Amino acid sequence: MSNKSRPGDGTLAPLEELNAQLAFTEDAQRPDAVAGRHSRGFRTARENLADLVDEGSFVEYGQLAVAAQRGRRELDDLRTNTPADGVITGLATINAERIGEPSARAAVIINDYTVLAGTQGYYHHLKLDRMISVARERQLPTVMYTEGGGGRPGDTDVTTGSGGLNVTSFVEWARLCSEVPTIAVNNGYCFAGNAALLGSADVRIATRTSWIGMAGPAMIEGGGLGSYAPKEIGPIEVHQGNGVLDLIAEDEEEATALARKVLEYAQGDVKGWACAEQGSLRTAMPADRRFAYDVRGIIETIADEGTFTELTRGFGGAIITGFIRIEGRPLGLLANDCKVLGGAIDSEGSDKAARFLALCDKWQLPVVSLCDTPGFMVGPASEVAGAPTRMSALFAAGATLKVPLVCLILRKAYGLGAMAMAGGGFHIPLYTGAWPTGETGPMGLEGAVKLGFKKELEAEQDPQAREKLFNELLDAMYEKGKAAESAAAIEIDGVFDPADSRRTILRALA
Repeated sequence: MSNKSRPGDGTLAPLEELNAQLAFTEDAQRPDAVAGRHSRGFRTARENLADLVDEGSFVEYGQLAVAAQRGRRELDDLRTNTPADGVITGLATINAERIGEPSARAAVIINDYTVLAGTQGYYHHLKLDRMISVARERQLPTVMYTEGGGGRPGDTDVTTGSGGLNVTSFVEWARLCSEVPTIAVNNGYCFAGNAALLGSADVRIATRTSWIGMAGPAMIEGGGLGSYAPKEIGPIEVHQGNGVLDLIAEDEEEATALARKVLEYAQGDVKGWACAEQGSLRTAMPADRRFAYDVRGIIETIADEGTFTELTRGFGGAIITGFIRIEGRPLGLLANDCKVLGGAIDSEGSDKAARFLALCDKWQLPVVSLCDTPGFMVGPASEVAGAPTRMSALFAAGATLKVPLVCLILRKAYGLGAMAMAGGGFHIPLYTGAWPTGETGPMGLEGAVKLGFKKELEAEQDPQAREKLFNELLDAMYEKGKAAESAAAIEIDGVFDPADSRRTILRALA
């Protein structure tokens, strides 16, 4: 563009001038910024936007904003280098083809790292607040891409005599997160205020090239805590193992696909589904009750094909949480993993399960619980981890659960841990049923025999005879605790063919 026809100089017609200003915000006008992203294997903010939303559905808010730095930089410079003040905000539909347009409406917020390292400036915050306000008013689910370096100190057009802490974006985002489904997606550096936004979201997705911290290198060093490179702060391995992140993606393309998929569970039913042959569930459980098995394989079989999405796998491994669909209906899924701690629920697993139940309640997703646990994890180390309060939180989550719960006992259902898996007790769910392999009791059978028949076992001097007595007592206790006996005593609601698991769940929910 020549100097004689710059936007704002009066030489262009109004529509031409508008289109010229809007063009500054598009990737085509920013080849150097685009090349910089691509050289790192990353996508631009607008490329992520185009991949996330349905084509032609996006209505942008605040597109003409620039950084509040007109007192120190030329307007052309700001339009070229600070388009949209580093954040793209607007409304769109996502998954409309599968879910229907009315249910597909959503708000979108995408931080743009090519603009001042994705930092949060004055107009940036105003745009955030405006989009959050619209999303709250219309109760729209919201997807936010959080890459960025936190607060921006260089916005000289705005001067205050204080610390500049009268910023409402964080509390307003937290309020939104308490009301509607929110999903955060991150790639690259996410520090300070950006990390605070990510941490508030319901479901948090990050690429393997993510580094997330409540402070960046400058703030850490300024606080006298040492000098660290950005990639030393909150790498993916740290947050995968501490429960901060729910889903890990290889790159932004996969992260965006996951965001669409996760959002779809909150959006409702889909038409068209397929499932695995259900007869295989009859042989899914090992003949020897002491052997472990792959519960994820059972979940995949019960769920519609390709619909099981597991959350927070790297944390609290004794508990599995995730989303599934059955005949197109979205459901929350809670299960014990007998390959981790024998399925015993430790403090991390309790934290994970309690948070997940609260999420399902908020998203109005009925919960299916697949129970196979010897109970809560016990021992001195468990108490050091804060077992009394952290494990009790799972009962609190069950007590406040308003969505329907269906509990299926696959094998072991012992003690307080099994009760917690059923929302607090076997009569709390709409239906508590068991496979024929199910067994119940106040504690694990082996422990119950050792404790309840201690004198008899100690009185038997011969080791072989003592082992024989132990097995006889164990078999007798197992017979009393079999699922059929529990059903006869009305402790559970029924015992059913494993191949009927899908049908049982849907009938209970109906």
